[in-house]
Amino acid sequence: MRLRNIPGAREAIAESPFVVHDEESMKGKWHDFFGNDNPIHIEIGMGKGTYIMESAKRNPNINYIGIEKYSSVLLRALEKREEESNLNNLIFIRMDAEYIENVFAPDEVDNIFLNFSDPWPKDRNAKRRLTSTRFLDRYEHIMKKSGKVTFKTDNNDLFDFSLESAKEKGWEIVIMTRDLHKSEYNEGNIMTEYEKKFSGLGHKINMMVIKMP
Repeated sequence: MRLRNIPGAREAIAESPFVVHDEESMKGKWHDFFGNDNPIHIEIGMGKGTYIMESAKRNPNINYIGIEKYSSVLLRALEKREEESNLNNLIFIRMDAEYIENVFAPDEVDNIFLNFSDPWPKDRNAKRRLTSTRFLDRYEHIMKKSGKVTFKTDNNDLFDFSLESAKEKGWEIVIMTRDLHKSEYNEGNIMTEYEKKFSGLGHKINMMVIKMP
């Protein structure tokens, strides 16, 4: 369950140098922001930042942008970020992914990562799932043609839905496994907090990597 009501979270985020507060003004200017032409990878729904921070450590020549809409969760990521003074290739945004096209220009994003996204289990909320065709449309508008979306979840129903969304949109399924930790694709895998929790409970981890048509 996500944390949502930590007193002072919004104020702390507003004062943090590790959060971009005028994100819509950065559309088309993210390479200028980072001061280089390195690839831009974004994680949508980054939670407490475990995955994206480790990714930034391992890949200093890639720029990372973590997106999280819940202030109290982002606050936890900021607390970790403050302990890592050398991660100049990482920045955070507090926003709802629904508005992602207001923040990134066409061809500006190289890869997108979705880790243990909210399954929105009720059918009436299907369009809110980050792997819905509605969101795949949004990703097409900001990603390079060569870009890929990587998605991990322990939720089998959500994974099935996500595969169908990709097929409906004509996206290429580059990688697909229903048991990541026992597959060839596990080498170099960075585990999120949810991934550690759910795999510890014996859940198999699904992963797909999809590419635009």
